[in-house]
Amino acid sequence: VKRERLFLLDGMALAYRAYFSFISHPLINSKGENTSAIYGFVNALMKILNDEKPEHIAVAFDTRHPTFRHVMYERYKATRQKMPEDLSSQMDRMKQVILAFNVPLIELKGYEADDIMGTLARQAEKEGIETYLVTGDKDFMQLISPLIRMYRPGKRGDEWETLDESAVKEKFGVTPEHVIDVLGLTGDASDNVPGVAGIGEKTAIPLVQEYGTIETILASLDKIPQKGVRQKLIDHREDALLSKKLVTIDINVPLSVDISGLRASAPDAKKLLQHFTELEFKSLIRKFSETPEMFGELTDEPVEITASDAHLTDITSDPHEYHLVTAEKDLKKLVEQLKKADLFVFDTETTSTNPLQCELIGISIAIKPKEAWYISVDSNGSDHAIEMKTALKLLEPVFANPKIKKVGQNIKYDMLALASHGMETKNAAFDTMIASYLLRPDGSHGVDALAAEHLQYKMISYDELTGSGKNKKPLREIEPAKVSEYSGQDADITLRLYELLNTKLSEAGLAKLGNDLEFPLVDVLADMEFTGVKIDAKFLQEFSKELEKEIEHRRKEIFRCSGGEFNVNSTQQLGKILFETLKLPTGKKTKTGYSTDIMVLESLRGTHEIIDLLLDYRMLQKLKSTYVDALQTLINPKTGRVHTSYNQTVALTGRLSSSDPNLQNIPIKTELGRSIRKAFIPGGPGMKILAADYSQIELRIMAHVSGDESLREAFVNGEDIHSTTAAKVFGVSTEDITREMRRKAKEVNFGIMYGIGPFGLSTRLHIPQAESKEIIRKYFERFPKVRQYIDDTLSSARKNGYAVTMLGRRRFFPDINSRNANVRANAERQAINMPIQGTAADMIKLAMIDIHRAIAQKKLSAKMLLQVHDE
Repeated sequence: VKRERLFLLDGMALAYRAYFSFISHPLINSKGENTSAIYGFVNALMKILNDEKPEHIAVAFDTRHPTFRHVMYERYKATRQKMPEDLSSQMDRMKQVILAFNVPLIELKGYEADDIMGTLARQAEKEGIETYLVTGDKDFMQLISPLIRMYRPGKRGDEWETLDESAVKEKFGVTPEHVIDVLGLTGDASDNVPGVAGIGEKTAIPLVQEYGTIETILASLDKIPQKGVRQKLIDHREDALLSKKLVTIDINVPLSVDISGLRASAPDAKKLLQHFTELEFKSLIRKFSETPEMFGELTDEPVEITASDAHLTDITSDPHEYHLVTAEKDLKKLVEQLKKADLFVFDTETTSTNPLQCELIGISIAIKPKEAWYISVDSNGSDHAIEMKTALKLLEPVFANPKIKKVGQNIKYDMLALASHGMETKNAAFDTMIASYLLRPDGSHGVDALAAEHLQYKMISYDELTGSGKNKKPLREIEPAKVSEYSGQDADITLRLYELLNTKLSEAGLAKLGNDLEFPLVDVLADMEFTGVKIDAKFLQEFSKELEKEIEHRRKEIFRCSGGEFNVNSTQQLGKILFETLKLPTGKKTKTGYSTDIMVLESLRGTHEIIDLLLDYRMLQKLKSTYVDALQTLINPKTGRVHTSYNQTVALTGRLSSSDPNLQNIPIKTELGRSIRKAFIPGGPGMKILAADYSQIELRIMAHVSGDESLREAFVNGEDIHSTTAAKVFGVSTEDITREMRRKAKEVNFGIMYGIGPFGLSTRLHIPQAESKEIIRKYFERFPKVRQYIDDTLSSARKNGYAVTMLGRRRFFPDINSRNANVRANAERQAINMPIQGTAADMIKLAMIDIHRAIAQKKLSAKMLLQVHDE
C-alpha cells in the first residue's frame, strides 16, 4: 500500500542556501532589492510540489526569540554571524510567497524549526505517514527511521538526495539514535556547541561504536586505552553532557496543529502572480502561461499557523477612542482643533495603490496617542459620508498651512492621493517609514513590522478588513464604522511611532540627516511625481514597429545559421541547436536541458556567428517589451504623462530608486537604447528639457575624503582625471598616454572605489592577474592616501559594524567579520564604496531640495522632472 507523505522544509536553512548560491551574482530587481533567496527558495518549493506531489507539507522557521537552549547555555549560537542584511530584508516577502502557495508556515516562540519538524515527523510516524525532512543540516540525521528520511539539496539545484538509515550509518558509522552522541562529543562551531575540546569525528565515532551513549562512555573512562582522550573526557565531562542536550531535537513541542492541518492544497494563483510580478521573476511569470497546471485555480486564503505574535497587543486589548466623522458639523469641530495643533498625523484610504488614479474613501487624523478621527468621504455624499469637495474644502486651510507639521507613514503616497483630488499638503515634516530606514536601512519599514518591533502591537491587516479570495469586498462596500477602526488605528499607531522614532533618530545622531535632507525631500519627490514626464506616444508606436522588423530580421538570420526554424525563445530548443546541432562548447547538461542564459552566451562570443545574433535578438526584445511597449501602457490617460514613483527606503546606500516605471534605467549603451530617450519630450510650447549632472562626483568625493594631494590637485587644475591616473600609474607624460592606457586607468579609478582586487581587475581588462596586481600596486604607490582611506574605512566598519557618509548616513555590514572569505570580501567591497556613493547620493538630494526651493521662491514655471543618481 502506497503511504501518504509529509514534506517538512527547514525554512531558514533553505533561505540561506538559496541566498549564498547567488552570492557572486545576486538577483537585483529594478527597485534595487536583492531577491536571490526568495527566487531560490521558490524554485526548491516548486520542485517538491511538482516533482514529489506530497499529500502533506509545511515550512518551519526559527523566530528571533531565545529558545530553551539559550536558557540552558547562554552562549548558544553566540558566535554565529548576524543574518546578512540583504537576506533579512527578504524574509517577510518570502513568507508571504510561501503562504500564497497555500503551504502552512509554522514558527513558535521558544523553539527552533528543528524542534517543530522533529515533533511533526514523530507524529506522522505514529500515523504511518512517511516524512521527508528537507534540509542539509546533519543534526536531523538523529530523527531518521524507517518512516523518516532526509531530503537533502546538493550543490547544484538539480542534485537532491534522499538519506535513509543506511546513509546515516555510512556517514557517521553509527545508527541514527547515536548521532546525538557523536555530535555531543565533537560539538558544533557554527552553533557554538562546545563538545569535548580536542575530540573530532575520527575519535568520537569509534568511542560511540564501542561504548554507545555519551553517558556510557563517561561511565567507562577506565576502559579507554588512550590516555589523552581519557583526560579530555574527564576535563570536559559537563561540556559533553550539555552538548548532547543542546544538539538533541525536541520532539514534544506544544504545537496547535496536527498532521491533518498540513494537507497540501492548490496555490493561490492570483496572489502568486502578484508576488512574482512585484519581485520581477520573469521566468516564473512565464510558467503561468507555459505550465498553468503548476499553479491551479484561485483558492481561499492559505493556512498560517504561528504563535510568534502571541506576545503582541492588538486593537481589542488596547484602550483607544476612534471617532467616525460623517457629518459636516463634526468635521468643522475637528478642523478647529487642527488649527491649534503644532503637528498632526494623517492617512488616506483609497481604492488603488496608484495615488494618481485612485478614488478617495476617507482620511484619518491623529493629534494625540490613542485617539483618532476617520472622515468618511463620498463624491456624491451620503448618510455615511461627507461630500468629498465639501470635506476637502474644510480641511485645506490646515493641510496647506506650512506652519502646521504633517506626519505620516509613507506620507508621499497620501500627499499625492490628496493632490489628485485637488488638495495641496505643505510641510511633510516626518515620515515614520523613512525614519525607520535611516535607523536601520536593512530592516523592515512597513507599519505592521514597525508596530510589532517598536510598540509590540499587532495591526489589523487589510485582508481582515476587506476579506480575501472569493469573499474579498471593495473598500467602498465595507461599513464606515469598520473602516474607521482600521484607518484610525493607522493614524494612531503612526503617531506613537513618530514619538518613539523621533527620539531614536536624535539618540543615533541622525536627526539632522532626517530633518535637513530626507524629510524635506518628500515634498520635492511628490511634486516631481505629480508633474510626471510628457511622453511622445506616436514616436513609441513607430519605434516599436521598427524594433519588430529588426527582431524579425535577427530571427531569420538565426534560422539561417542553425539550418532550420525553431522557437528561439525556448531554452530547451535553443540548447539543442547550440550544443547538439552546432556542437558549441558547453558545460554539464542538467535534467531540464542546457543553460542558455546571458552569461553562457557571453562566454561563447566568437565561437559562432549565431551567438552575436542571439545576443542582439535578446537585447532588441528587451528594449521593445521592457521599455518601448511598457512605457506606452504606463502613460496616464488624464495627463498624457508617465508618473514614476521614487523610493527613498530601498537602496541601502541612500540612493533613490524609481519604479512603475523605472526611469533611472533607460538604456544608453547602444544607439537603439539611446533612441528611447527621444520619447521624453517637453511638457508644452516654449519649454525645453535641461539635463545637469555632477562631473566625476564619486572620484571627487574620493579625493576629498582621502585627502590625497595628487587626486585633489588633478581636480583643482581641471585635468582629465583618467589621463592623470594613467600618467601616474604607467609613469609616462600626459602626451604619451594611449587610449588603452586611459581605458585601464578609468577601470582602476572606478574599481578602487568598489574595493576591486587583482582578479576583478584582470577580468575587467582581460589582462593577466600579475599585470593587474602591478597596476593596483602602482596606483596605491602614486595615491597613498587612497590606500589609507580604504584601510581606515574597513577598520571602522569592522569595529562599528557600519560605514558612514559625510552627513552621517549609516549602512550596516553584519558580514564584515564573517569567517566565510567570500562573504566577508563582498561586505568589505560594499563598505569601501558606501561613504563615497552614499555621500554622492546625499549631495544630489541636497541639490534637488535647493533647486526646488529656488524655483518656488522665484516663482518660475520650470519643473524638476527626473533624477538619475548624479544628474
